[in-house]
This record gives sequence, C-alpha cells and structure tokens, in this order.
Amino acid sequence: MNEKLTPKESEQSGELLKKEIIEAIKKHQEISPDVISSVETMIESISDKNQFHDLDEVKVWFKKKVDECPMAVEEIGLKDVKGGWHYNEKGNLVHESGGFFSVIGVKVSNAQFRESGKGWEQPMVDQGTKSSINATLRKRFNGVYHYLVQAKAEPGNYGKVQVSPTLQVTFSNFNQMHKGNKPLFSDLYDDPEKYKVVYAHWLPEDGGRFYLKRIYSMLVEADENTEIQVPEGFIWLTMYQIKQLLKEDNIVNPHIRSIIAHL
Repeated sequence: MNEKLTPKESEQSGELLKKEIIEAIKKHQEISPDVISSVETMIESISDKNQFHDLDEVKVWFKKKVDECPMAVEEIGLKDVKGGWHYNEKGNLVHESGGFFSVIGVKVSNAQFRESGKGWEQPMVDQGTKSSINATLRKRFNGVYHYLVQAKAEPGNYGKVQVSPTLQVTFSNFNQMHKGNKPLFSDLYDDPEKYKVVYAHWLPEDGGRFYLKRIYSMLVEADENTEIQVPEGFIWLTMYQIKQLLKEDNIVNPHIRSIIAHL
C-alpha cells in the first residue's frame, strides 16, 4: 500500500514539479492549454501515487478476476446461433430486434493500391455508424487523478477478462434491447451535466472488419466532493498504473488506450 498523502502535500508536490517543467518549456516555445495538459499527464505518468492500492496489488486483483470469471465460450457454426439470430432475404446474419449488429458481405473494387493489387469480396460486421459508448470516469483523491476501470469479460477477449473503461456498452445494450439491466454508470453518457466532460469524440474502429463503425469515446471527471460507489469488479487506477499495465500482454483493452491517447 502506498503511503497516503494529505491533499496539501500531494498538491504542493505536483504543482511544484509542474511549474518547474513549464518554466523550462517556456525557454523554447509558448505555453498553450495543450502543453499544460501534456505536462500534467506526464507528471501523472511518472510515479505511482494511488491512494488505495499499489501496482502489485492491482495485478493480484486482476489475476483474481481472471481466475474467478465463470464465463465459458465455445465456437459453434453460424447456422447454429440461436437467440433471435437468422439470415435475412439478402443472406446477411441479423437479429430479429433490428439491433446489435449484422454480418454482411461487401464487394471492394478500384483498390489496385492495396497489397492484393485488385478488388475483393469479404464478410464484415455492421454495427451502424454509431455503435457504442466507451466512457472512463476520473476523480482526484488527495490531489491525484484516479481512473475508474473495470475487469470486463467479453466472449472475444484474448484472456477472457480485460481492464476496460468505466462504461463500455453498445447502444443496443444501453437501450436494453437485450431485456436486461441498464449498464452501470450509464449516467456518464445520458446525464453528463453531473460531471465535467473532459473529452468526447467519435473515434473510428478497425475498417478491415467493421463496416463504417464509430465509437463515442469519453473522459468524464467527477468533482472531488462527489461520492462514487465502486461496484464489485471495478477499481481506481492512476495513469502511471494504466501505463505500466500496458507494458504487459493482454491486460488493458483498446478502448482505454483510445481514451487516454489524447491526454
């Protein structure tokens, strides 16, 4: 466990280092809000000041979530997929609700510049141009930013469980087309006035497998005085810890990487 800092000690330490770095940069260029943001992120990234758990404890927590995950995934043929899935008149695999996604075919032409030197045909996953929401919540504890993430299991995950954003959900699941529960922390998207929206943009997905897919990616900040209940399977990480986990195989999922990339 890290030694806990008082808010004053933590703020003084961080602000002093920030001031020294900015003064050094001023000798070479003008200071803009982007420069200040980059300096703040750098300071976040160089030392582990998590007020709840150190990096070793985080790794133990993650391994425990992987070991305890009961989800089993078995590959079956597309013709055997049940639960409202069927082939429509075009031959596409679709869901009876009209939501979730479809497996479609596309024909590519005039692509001589690609490595194949010609066009081709292939299946693709079509989730629509507005498919999903990924939002990460952050909050200062004793002057240090912490990011609330979850150990989320997905059937296609390598390793089954990955460290994922606070809210990671398709619009179909967000709107409860599965007839299940509303996702935890849905208010990050549908009630953003409760928080400060630091970053919110549509980001494209892999265009080799997904057809025109975009994801709404958000970084949302809670006030230091806002009480956040941490459910089972969630944990507060610092930027330092997230970046250290990125140095290991198959832990941090691509959506968190996309969200923090702008910082």
